[in-house]
Amino acid sequence: MQKAHYSILINAPRERVWQKLFDDTSYRIWTEPFSPGSHFKGSWEKGSKILFLGPGEDGKLGGMVSRIADNKPNEFMSIEHLGIVNGGVEDTTSEAALKWVPAFENYTLKGRDGTTELLIDIDIEDSYVEMFDEMWPEALQKLKEISEAK
Repeated sequence: MQKAHYSILINAPRERVWQKLFDDTSYRIWTEPFSPGSHFKGSWEKGSKILFLGPGEDGKLGGMVSRIADNKPNEFMSIEHLGIVNGGVEDTTSEAALKWVPAFENYTLKGRDGTTELLIDIDIEDSYVEMFDEMWPEALQKLKEISEAK
């Protein structure tokens, strides 16, 4: 497991960036670089279970089983990944699932004169680092575009 860091400066207030990050409609837009059809099922409330889903290679749902470890609105969101979804089935015990445990995905928003610096700190399973290094900047650029749109 490796730690990766990504960031972007967005010309919009923290509240707007937060809303675009975690609203169902906009989430589907900015996460498209990870997998077209990406979406979540569950709640962003602290302690809640949440599934991050998209079409798997077999055409069935794939993704992550997670829990919201912390939620400080407009400031910080921490997601703890607990396992994977494979073929539409939640898996928290197999060798493939345990490669992701423990793994955190943290979002920190810092406001500066009407702009927002978004910092992403994420634990990534070693074989996915190169792929995420390509996908995250593209996803953050989409988030910037939808957050700055009038």
